[in-house]
Amino acid sequence: MVLDYETPVDRIASGQSRARQIDTRSLAQGTCLVLIEAAGFAMNIVLVVLGLPLFAFLFLAGWDLGLLFAQLGNLADHYRLAEPVARHLFSQDLKVAFLFAAGCYALLRLPAFLRRLERRLAEGDRRHD
Repeated sequence: MVLDYETPVDRIASGQSRARQIDTRSLAQGTCLVLIEAAGFAMNIVLVVLGLPLFAFLFLAGWDLGLLFAQLGNLADHYRLAEPVARHLFSQDLKVAFLFAAGCYALLRLPAFLRRLERRLAEGDRRHD
C-alpha cells in the first residue's frame, strides 16, 4: 500500500490551494451567542452562591429579619474586636468557601449548560441556512 500525502507546500507549488471562505457573519453570531450564554451562566452561579447563605441564615432565624440583623450585628462586633490575624484568616476562609462553592456549583451545572449551548448553536445553523 502506497502512502500518498500532500503537504501545504506541495499545494502551493502546484497552484492548488483549498482556500475556503469563512462566513464571518455566522462566526460573529456564534461568538456573541457563546459569550452571552457564558455570561448568563457565570452570573447565575455567582448569584446562587451568594444567595444561598442568606437563604440559610433566614431559614435558621425563622424568617425574622430583626433576628437575622441582630445576629449579623453580633458577628460584625466580633469581627471588629478580633485580632488582625484572626480577621485575615476569617476573610481568607470566606474567600476559599465562596470559590469552592462556586466551583462545585459550576461543575454541577456545566453539563446542562454545554448541552443547551450546543442545542442553541445547532438551532442557529438550521435557521440561517
